[in-house]
Amino acid sequence: MPLTRKAAMNTANVLSEALPYIQCFTGKTVVIKYGGNAMIDDKLKNSFARDIVMMKTIGINPIVVHGGGPQIGDLLEKLAIESHFVNGMRVTDSKTMDVVEMVLGGMVNKDIVGLINSNGGKAIGMTGKDGMLLSARKLKVKHKTPEMKAPEIIDIGHVGEVENVNVDVLNMLVNSDFIPVIAPIGVGKDGTSYNINADLVAGKVSEVLQAEKLILLTNIEGLLDKDGKVLTGLTTEQVDGLIEDGTIYGGMLPKIDCALNAVKAGVTSAHIIDGRVEHSCLLEIFTDEGVGTLITNKAADA
Repeated sequence: MPLTRKAAMNTANVLSEALPYIQCFTGKTVVIKYGGNAMIDDKLKNSFARDIVMMKTIGINPIVVHGGGPQIGDLLEKLAIESHFVNGMRVTDSKTMDVVEMVLGGMVNKDIVGLINSNGGKAIGMTGKDGMLLSARKLKVKHKTPEMKAPEIIDIGHVGEVENVNVDVLNMLVNSDFIPVIAPIGVGKDGTSYNINADLVAGKVSEVLQAEKLILLTNIEGLLDKDGKVLTGLTTEQVDGLIEDGTIYGGMLPKIDCALNAVKAGVTSAHIIDGRVEHSCLLEIFTDEGVGTLITNKAADA
């Protein structure tokens, strides 16, 4: 069915509005943490893949880091392997780590690569073990109650944190016109595999590359104030204040810390956006309104 004149004008206006953003971000790197509903709903999965291909086509260099907690949980349940959590993190013994690698490095990673490629992109899937992309060390988890004089160190198995990112691997792929899709599995000096939080991996990758943007997809509209309204343009100082006054708390803190640390380390801006909205990445990057919370070092940055 041909476009009506009004629909055609709307399309032209959208493209015109996007032009200055395209000019600004061409040649720049954008790191996207992909997770939540956007990874489960088929319509959202396809719109995300098209967003990534669109970015690459117009000269932006997207790097995708994905999660997969629900998929890991589903397979563990099918295999009758019980899950335990400490401070929201999955206790990962050797048997569980085998499942994590199977799900993240296999099923989930290849599904994302296939979606991007079927939409015209050239994605390459990898874990942090490939090319020693993510060197990791064991994460030490501290637990303390008011009754305890000193915090207790809890061993949660093969859960790690990023020690180093091999930038050469990423630059080689980006400069060869490929789109890296990274599963957050790192490797220790002794060859041990570690499950790493995908937000943290995305943040570290954006830091070492001094990316233009770090985008974290979530299942909420963005960072909310105490009245439940979305906070849009924020400086790092304002975010620090919101943490201090208790506006930001609980499960949102790790994600905010990741975004905050990235911007303080030189990433131009971090975005916490609603992955339940179709084409949320394009809307955030190429429109004046955006669809989430923007964090920069200066209030005037976009």
